[in-house]
Amino acid sequence: MYLTAREISALLPGRFSMLMGLQAESFHRLERLFALRMRAPGIYMSDVGDGMNVHLDLRERHAYTLELELTYAFHDPDTGRRAPEAQIRMYTDAHLAEALHCHPGRGRWDVLNLRAPPPLILRHRLRMASFLSRWLEFLDAHGHAPQTLVAVPAHDPEPLRA
Repeated sequence: MYLTAREISALLPGRFSMLMGLQAESFHRLERLFALRMRAPGIYMSDVGDGMNVHLDLRERHAYTLELELTYAFHDPDTGRRAPEAQIRMYTDAHLAEALHCHPGRGRWDVLNLRAPPPLILRHRLRMASFLSRWLEFLDAHGHAPQTLVAVPAHDPEPLRA
């Protein structure tokens, strides 16, 4: 018995389901990598000896959300911005991590106009979620873990902000 194209597409997850799956996966990876729900707001750095230190700025903690930024703090010579970087909102009650902004790439409104159709917005969100998921998988494979993440003193000579 063979399935028709319509039957096959009915078995595959839709884009929204894929987005929710990537966000759930990213939440659990972030929690496993950095144990963020147990940390106070501040600037942290993870060093695994590969010369590519991960900088994490846990900016805000609310009852059900965490706001953070993740970067290597490399500077893109063309734009002067840090690359790669991701601004993330973690929903601790729903166990989701939403990529609000990712670079490489550009901000949502640099790519989309204010009246962008919903399918285009969803596609952009999927690209950001996919980028974040792959990057977190890479960090996990290279040994980043809660014990490698340490607080950066306020007077550190290597500032996080560009």
